[in-house]
Amino acid sequence: MTLAARDAARIVPGPGSWPAATPAEASLDRQRLDAAIAYHHAHETRWRRDFITARGVFVGVADEPESAGGVLGAILPRGGPSGLVVRGGRLVAEWGETERVEMSFSIAKSYLAALTGVAVARGLIPSIDARVADTATDDGFVSAQNRGITWRHLLQQTSEWSGSVFGKSDTIDHNRDLGKADFGQTDKGVPRPMRPNGTLWEYNDVRVNRLSLSLLQLFRRPLPDVLRESLMGPMGASATWQWRAYDNASVEIDGRRMASVPGGSHWGGGLWMSARDHARFGLLHLRRGRWGEAQLLPEAWVDECRRPCPINPEYGLLWWLNVGRAGAWAARGAGSSLVWIDPEHDLVAVVRWIDKPHIQGFLERLLDAVVR
Repeated sequence: MTLAARDAARIVPGPGSWPAATPAEASLDRQRLDAAIAYHHAHETRWRRDFITARGVFVGVADEPESAGGVLGAILPRGGPSGLVVRGGRLVAEWGETERVEMSFSIAKSYLAALTGVAVARGLIPSIDARVADTATDDGFVSAQNRGITWRHLLQQTSEWSGSVFGKSDTIDHNRDLGKADFGQTDKGVPRPMRPNGTLWEYNDVRVNRLSLSLLQLFRRPLPDVLRESLMGPMGASATWQWRAYDNASVEIDGRRMASVPGGSHWGGGLWMSARDHARFGLLHLRRGRWGEAQLLPEAWVDECRRPCPINPEYGLLWWLNVGRAGAWAARGAGSSLVWIDPEHDLVAVVRWIDKPHIQGFLERLLDAVVR
């Protein structure tokens, strides 16, 4: 690492503040950066700001039958397009309401990955290739289908876990294909024969919620408290973020009722956070788990999150890989929003409420602003 790189790695935003740089100081072309931001404003998501579809239902359940149970948690209306760009640890550009707390949808999945890393660092999980059944405190992993599932399977979305979590069956997301979701997929939710663990990649929110419940059983504390103590607090994040559980999602641990938070907002609730706080999370991962002088996540864990899943090489451990360009990676949420990390160019960008087909166009314009 060069001296300049070491100096940049020491730059971290303090509580309520962020060191700034002009585009020129960050070796970004101002006009091209402005063009990327204008592109975002011109391509706002088509989702309504109240997240209700034309037929009067929440977008998360729009493609599900009424028998699936509907919304389970609170819904927070969104704002307009917003985002920010950080380079070398400095805030270079910011637009929209970046301090507004908003629903994050599946960005929350990458926060569950980080908490799994905390569990590994604390020795609560000996290896992510260990069976979840070895530490489960309920019967969620006793069946022949589930007993061989490892933490890696859950994190890569290849588990084929079968069952229900807080009234939602895993079959709700059978055959779920994100590439077809915007075009009216017809076979989503149609039950299919189960496959051996680790042999099929499927984007399944029920199984991610099962991961969250299993982490709660490990920590024996609400996951928002663990996140605040281990990562968000040391990073100087605001006190405005919330991780909202479903109304029926509570379990008893050590004689106390605790809420189990979801890994998205498919049925409401989820991680509600500002763009600025998301950017801290992105910068932590860009720095391979280091924040100033503190190693909040093991470097090896951040590297493991970027290891491609053999079945789906565009996916790591609840992170999307090669987003926008080879080597860049992102936490992505429906709507669309993303926390995007480009190690080669020392960039972090948070982009909220951009029309999904135009994510690539924004990232191409942002990369075009890099002065070479």
